[in-house]
Amino acid sequence: MTNPFNSFADAPAAPSCAPYTLVPHDTDELTLVPKGIYVGSGGDVTLRGVDGVADVTYRNLPDASYIAVRAQYVRATGTTASNLIAEA
Repeated sequence: MTNPFNSFADAPAAPSCAPYTLVPHDTDELTLVPKGIYVGSGGDVTLRGVDGVADVTYRNLPDASYIAVRAQYVRATGTTASNLIAEA
């Protein structure tokens, strides 16, 4: 497939090139640091950012929302939202 965007550098504000299904886990790091997280079915998301020293919980997120955060962990404990997509 021809990619007309190959000559452009990737950037945090650029569209995701490698989205993947995100499965929350209490101890495993994310496989790739995402540019953000899409929340398909709303609820809470507990995570730690790449430079964070503590977890934070985004509460009461609506369906089809987006968290603009570069997360290192998304915890199973405290996460009630589902259908999460990491936008890497």
